[in-house]
Amino acid sequence: MRSPPTHSLPTPFGVLLFHVERGRVLHLRFAEGPESAAPAPPDPIAGPLRAWLAGDLAALAAVPAEPRGTPFQRAVWAELRRVPPGQTRTYGELARRLGTGPRAVGAACRANPLLLVVPCHRVVAASGALGGYAGGVARKAALLRHEGVRFDARGRVAR
Repeated sequence: MRSPPTHSLPTPFGVLLFHVERGRVLHLRFAEGPESAAPAPPDPIAGPLRAWLAGDLAALAAVPAEPRGTPFQRAVWAELRRVPPGQTRTYGELARRLGTGPRAVGAACRANPLLLVVPCHRVVAASGALGGYAGGVARKAALLRHEGVRFDARGRVAR
């Protein structure tokens, strides 16, 4: 279920829509077409996002967030937040770290309510292919390029 946006922030990657409660981001997604604009998020949220956009790639870790999900989903999301900017992990690598299967990791990534802040865009297939992304594969590639990830001639993450 989508929460109605309480804030929005235009970025070069699209408009981000936020649902914020008690100073924490509960839901963050890219707008999927013309959606009504909302006020900018408060500085403790907008500041780190703007810093990330300006090149301070570690700034996303400072966004106050409260992802809601199952204990397993929260474990996957916590692991995703440990993937440094400019690096990627495969579904299989994350699955081994968590003692589960790659499909379960993929399902938790699909359920991620906090795009960017929980950086599921940093998860790729074992072949380096980008796979799915709630914000779209082209946007996933652009986010990874912004973070300095390199691609090979076939458009796969260079490993």
